[in-house]
Amino acid sequence: MTQIVLNIKDSKVGFFLELVRNFDFVKVEKEGYSEPTKDEIKESITQGLKEVQLIEQGKMKATPLKDFLNEL
Repeated sequence: MTQIVLNIKDSKVGFFLELVRNFDFVKVEKEGYSEPTKDEIKESITQGLKEVQLIEQGKMKATPLKDFLNEL
């Protein structure tokens, strides 16, 4: 069996793992990544909403859309 090491952006790991798990010839070893829990997702959304409020109040600078899209 051949082993391949990949470096994947954190934001894309979940998608990639879901994709490769659908191949019956691929074995995915759990190493260093775990799906976020519901509490972690809720906390992330709450933090995002707080940041939106700060941006609207002028207390925080927004990221330009072009820069955001380039990160993806």
